[in-house]
Amino acid sequence: MVFLNDDGLTEAVQEAGAVELLLVRHGESEGNVAATEARLARAEVIDVPARDPDVNLSDTGQDQARALGTALSRIAEEFCPDTVVSSPYARALQTAEIAVQTAGWSLKVHTDERLRDRELGILDRLTRLGVETRYPDEAERRLWLGKLYYRPPGGESWADVALRLRSVLDELNNLGRGHRVMLVCHDAVILLVRYVLEGMSEREILDLAAGTTVLNASITRYVRPSGAGPWTLESFNVADHLTEQGVTVTEHAGDASVHPQ
Repeated sequence: MVFLNDDGLTEAVQEAGAVELLLVRHGESEGNVAATEARLARAEVIDVPARDPDVNLSDTGQDQARALGTALSRIAEEFCPDTVVSSPYARALQTAEIAVQTAGWSLKVHTDERLRDRELGILDRLTRLGVETRYPDEAERRLWLGKLYYRPPGGESWADVALRLRSVLDELNNLGRGHRVMLVCHDAVILLVRYVLEGMSEREILDLAAGTTVLNASITRYVRPSGAGPWTLESFNVADHLTEQGVTVTEHAGDASVHPQ
């Protein structure tokens, strides 16, 4: 908002917004399991049971979502999220709904397609070996450009995903001070939220991606007590709540070859 002060000078005032942001990766999905099995078998195609938006949680993923909900139930009422927004993809929405129900929160889970996973276009369902075998020119182009800027035909680059996330994050500035928000989404989305909120360079986000797997049902937390200005990363990729409850912690990483070569 812009206004004139007593001296007639123009000043910009930022409206207060959300004070806390929780980012949750969905629990283990049937697609995660199928992708890992395909890589280990050196298969070219991942035998997923449905199109990407419709892939459900695995049994382990459902256990992880319940354990997440139990952990969330321990948050003091005054610090609980007042808004929960999920990717519309089944694995994320199921995680959100199970967690909210287990936590005992009387909140409706909203969905926002801007939180969906990255779209892979013609490379969908292919392992790295499958891409190299069936689309060698694309494999070479992906290596040349690196993960931030490579866009597969019919799909998205990480930069494309970051663009849609910027509008989501900007809306957090217009909620009114005091709001606490939980977003349930995907590993690439969580990494790219960090890229946007922390003003990372290409090198920094790719270094992070190369060395970090965002764990299923993990929690990442940002705070800004004033409700305005930059966010502070309080914790990243925490899955202690799974271990404490005897639930399996799962790592399902994407292609670790992310830097331009």
